[in-house]
Amino acid sequence: MIEAANLTKRYGDKTAVDDLSFTVVPGRVTGFLGPNGAGKSTTMRLLLGLDRPDRGDARIHGRHYRDLNAPLRVVGALLEARAVHTGRSAYNHLLCLAQTQGIGKRRVDEVIDLVGLTGPARKRAGGFSLGMGQRLGIAAALLGDPSVLILDEPVNGLDPEGIVWIRTLMQRLAAEGRTVFVSSHLMNEMAVTAEHLIVIGRGRLIADCSTEEFIERSTEKMVTVRSPDAERLSGVVAAEGGKVAPGGDGLLTVTHMEAPRVGELAAAEGIVLHELTPSRGSLESAFMELTRDSVEYGTAAGSAAGSVPEAVPGAVPGAVPGPEGEPR
Repeated sequence: MIEAANLTKRYGDKTAVDDLSFTVVPGRVTGFLGPNGAGKSTTMRLLLGLDRPDRGDARIHGRHYRDLNAPLRVVGALLEARAVHTGRSAYNHLLCLAQTQGIGKRRVDEVIDLVGLTGPARKRAGGFSLGMGQRLGIAAALLGDPSVLILDEPVNGLDPEGIVWIRTLMQRLAAEGRTVFVSSHLMNEMAVTAEHLIVIGRGRLIADCSTEEFIERSTEKMVTVRSPDAERLSGVVAAEGGKVAPGGDGLLTVTHMEAPRVGELAAAEGIVLHELTPSRGSLESAFMELTRDSVEYGTAAGSAAGSVPEAVPGAVPGAVPGPEGEPR
């Protein structure tokens, strides 16, 4: 389990993390989302004791990271995959880490095989592609067979096969009862990987809830309807309080009304339907909606500050995005 309590970190006059509290529980993949500069990397550094908070506390299994006797056996972390001696082979890099924790050579071979680096394992890491370097970083995180994984952008540089592989791996590790905490900018990937989300903006908590709840509460439900009598159907739906947006070829997009009710109205009026499809918004659209006032680096329209986004249940009540200052 990972626990963050009132974490606050400032760099000069910039507040990178602002009174941030959350808990990451074992048994599920928890996604950590936020716009660029939201404070995600700083938060992960605070969890791992690489930075000291100005206020608040961070614990893993009830202990500070610095107090763990064999940290690699408890926490596997990937913050910067290219933090490797470029003249050292992948095998020797992992062996060096293993020897600091009393981990045998057999485990080094196991993780090399697990991440698909058996062929290039004896080659210098400095010549690795971005994807190969990422696999090496993941191997290092898995080296101690830890119960907690903290992964910052683990799919960065991976090809489609590699993305499916790391997704499946994270879900399997979570199913084994491990704590898996992963940040990513790939919304579509997080939608199919993470069961739970922690979303921050400008260092403050915006949402702490299931992925499904986040999407449902942050996007408007729609119903796609196609009928040869679209004009009459549109009038019937509108009369019942639905909002209708016409399209071409008999297509209607209905909001403010559930699909079963649209079907009931059509049946009552004897209107033929060729399509009746309920749909929900995407994680990407929900994320953009909820974080639009927390974007530090964006287009002129997207970065305009103003109103505070409505918090999803689990968010800090009254959380107002503060100044950003996350170093990269």
